[in-house]
Amino acid sequence: MSHIDGDIQPDSKPPPEDDHAFFGQPRGLLTLSGLEVWERFSFLGMQAILVLYFADSVAHDGLGMSPGTAASVSAAYGTLVYLVSVAGGWLADRILGSYRAVLWGGILIACGHYAMAVPTAAMTWVGLGLISAGTGLLKPNVATMVGKLYRTDDERRDAGFALYYMAINIGAFAGPLITGWLGDHQGWHWGFSAAAVGMTFGLVQYVAGRRHLAGRKHSAEFALAPDALRRAVRMIIVGAVAVAVVATFLALAGWLTIGRFVDVLTVLSVIAPVVYFAVMFRSPRVTAEERGRLRPYVVLFLASTVFNFILFQAYSTMILLASTNAETTIFGFHFPASWYASALGAFEVGLAPLVAAVWVRMGPRQPHASNKIAIGVVLGGLSFLLMVLPTSGHSGDDYLMSVWWIVGSYLLLGLGDILLETSGMSATTKLAPAAFSSQTMSLWFLSLALANGIQAQTVKYYDHVSKPAYFGVNGAIAVAAGLAVIAAAPWLRRTMHPVH
Repeated sequence: MSHIDGDIQPDSKPPPEDDHAFFGQPRGLLTLSGLEVWERFSFLGMQAILVLYFADSVAHDGLGMSPGTAASVSAAYGTLVYLVSVAGGWLADRILGSYRAVLWGGILIACGHYAMAVPTAAMTWVGLGLISAGTGLLKPNVATMVGKLYRTDDERRDAGFALYYMAINIGAFAGPLITGWLGDHQGWHWGFSAAAVGMTFGLVQYVAGRRHLAGRKHSAEFALAPDALRRAVRMIIVGAVAVAVVATFLALAGWLTIGRFVDVLTVLSVIAPVVYFAVMFRSPRVTAEERGRLRPYVVLFLASTVFNFILFQAYSTMILLASTNAETTIFGFHFPASWYASALGAFEVGLAPLVAAVWVRMGPRQPHASNKIAIGVVLGGLSFLLMVLPTSGHSGDDYLMSVWWIVGSYLLLGLGDILLETSGMSATTKLAPAAFSSQTMSLWFLSLALANGIQAQTVKYYDHVSKPAYFGVNGAIAVAAGLAVIAAAPWLRRTMHPVH
């Protein structure tokens, strides 16, 4: 996996120190932030309407799935994205280089969205496959390129990443607004078209601004030797063809149904992190001290999985709930149910600077990283427990809750995400063994893949149990997990000594 901490490699000369063209930051930050605005616009814009498209009737250009199946397939798509992200980091490190990995990833994403704009079920699956592969290439490598804009001792680095994080959430806020309105008023495939155009804009400005990016003329930072490279490319091609042939044969034979494909991805999402941790714990290149730091990281990994299991449902079960049982009118203005997803991005844009200011003000008195993560998990659980109140006491499904219930749930979820993501990613880079330092984000992405894999199974029960039971049980489990991490705080503080 690429170096998420952005250490400068010998072939990745950063821009001159006097480059302050973008709010005092290097001009390359504008290029990469602009790319992320449009990538998140397209990815989360499409995600906000995907589950509604799956669940809509065929007569209305949907795929006619039950709500539970629609949420399950949507989660399986997320599982695939994060599993591929692990391979995307390796490809950038060993074969493509960060710049080319991001470029080809963006091209695949754009092609995938254009495919989904074609109103046929077959092109929907083709499009989702292309977007999964493209996001796997792009997502783990853009942050690496941001890091390469700065020297290790550049004091602007943290502020630069803060601006980059803001760009991500601007895209997350704007995407569902555009795609949701088009999907609601013109049809789902018009919404997918908007995502395609957005990703195209991102690619154009990325290529136009490439001269401001460090390392753009170089190939992989840790490139394979020529013979090894040829073998790797040959194995990738043969493996991809073999998987495609086997999948096609099984599909034609009637065995590889959508449900079984979802189950396969769930199994892979469980196996991958188990294997990854086993390799690290048994590796002779990992010292006893580093192995000791891996143990608390397993706890943080599981905490991330629990929280993201809740977070990712902001784009599945919560959107389904909003579409059937929540008001879509505020101050007399009617809005599509998918617009609720924009609230999450808006809260994160607004709350991130406030949270950062609080930590700065508290200084050494601020909570330990493990407690920040634990509080984030608790807030995620509370966001689901909150939904028990408006969904209780109804004999049928013909009620509408106030807008503010779901908005309040997303407020808790957004705050929890800020606490968990910032502390969790930082802890990941500090606790990983030195021999695996270039693959640290593989661990984090695998927690996201596992969260989606578990979600793909759990959401199947969304339309088989009562809504208070569904949100109450899942929320209670998350709160309990967060409290367990808080209870383990003394041990975590003692064993996570590089992390404060």
